[in-house]
Amino acid sequence: MGRPIEFNRDEAIALVMNEIWEHGYDACSVKAISEKLGITRSSFYNAFGSREELFLEVLRTYNGPPLREWFPINDTCSVLKVISDKLRNICKDRLDDPAARGCLAINSVIELVGKHAQLGPVIEEEFSTNIKFFENLLAIAIDRGELDKCDLHVKAQALQSLIIGLNVMSKFIRGDDLWATTKHSLQGLGLYKE
Repeated sequence: MGRPIEFNRDEAIALVMNEIWEHGYDACSVKAISEKLGITRSSFYNAFGSREELFLEVLRTYNGPPLREWFPINDTCSVLKVISDKLRNICKDRLDDPAARGCLAINSVIELVGKHAQLGPVIEEEFSTNIKFFENLLAIAIDRGELDKCDLHVKAQALQSLIIGLNVMSKFIRGDDLWATTKHSLQGLGLYKE
């Protein structure tokens, strides 16, 4: 029996993340990933368990910190300004990607939800959790008088939909129009603040 090939796991996850981000989950077979990492299929399964388990690790790594750290709210800041600033930054990040890959998690919704029995529900649950977070965020805005009372669930879904949309649009809108369109949508939702 040969000695197992050693590799840096963090580097391997980063490489696989970029492969999935660029080509999609379905295009990244165990064979293709193993070859890219320079390991055997047996080493792949020993290291990652399955392609699904590897994808979930990649997704956790990609997502990074929880949303509350992406939308930091304190007692003195404006919730709507934090939302506006974050979406402006998302637009900037998308435009800074010359490959126009969009968001790996959102790309995965399009590719896997309703199509992959194991991964689809995990991704769907992640976005449901995002919507619950946005409901709580918008409830704070209402409590602070920044936002009129509304159906929080619907407004949170609309905000999540806007984020999904701007990430998809960033694949073909490359310039100031991405933020202009996003800003206009935020204004329409009553969620924009300079």
